[in-house]
Amino acid sequence: MAITLRKITPADNIATASMIRSVLKEFKVDKPGTVYTDPTTDDLSTLFEHPKSAYWLAEEDGVIIGGCGIYPTDGLPDGCVELVKFYALPASRGKGIGRMLMEKSITSAQQYGYNEIYLESFPELAKAITMYEKAGFKKLAGPLGNSGHYACNIWMLLVL
Repeated sequence: MAITLRKITPADNIATASMIRSVLKEFKVDKPGTVYTDPTTDDLSTLFEHPKSAYWLAEEDGVIIGGCGIYPTDGLPDGCVELVKFYALPASRGKGIGRMLMEKSITSAQQYGYNEIYLESFPELAKAITMYEKAGFKKLAGPLGNSGHYACNIWMLLVL
């Protein structure tokens, strides 16, 4: 298994949006107020041209199997960035690929000088929540920033 981690390019937009939406459908969180209906999902390469942001793809044999990034979401406290659009296809799970993507994103946040990473999720993504907790994320009582993803009901923060 040769996994490549690389930044997103415009040629990846369609496959990445498809991967994200298939995972949201799988966990039955394909609803308004999530990345599923977020118009930026179809043009992630442009979104991640924003300064101090990055989106990493995991690719195996030329196929995108996962992705994760950091983005300075509006309204977050100074020094805080959001861990965003973190998804992996079923066949790639349990192999450490998600952990690799998350660690790459955390490293990017540190390199950009952030001191906190925020994320939003759902109880349906229990395995991801466990992975976040193992990485040191702590649950918050409510949301930070203005992601527009009002359907999310788990909020977590990692102090770097």
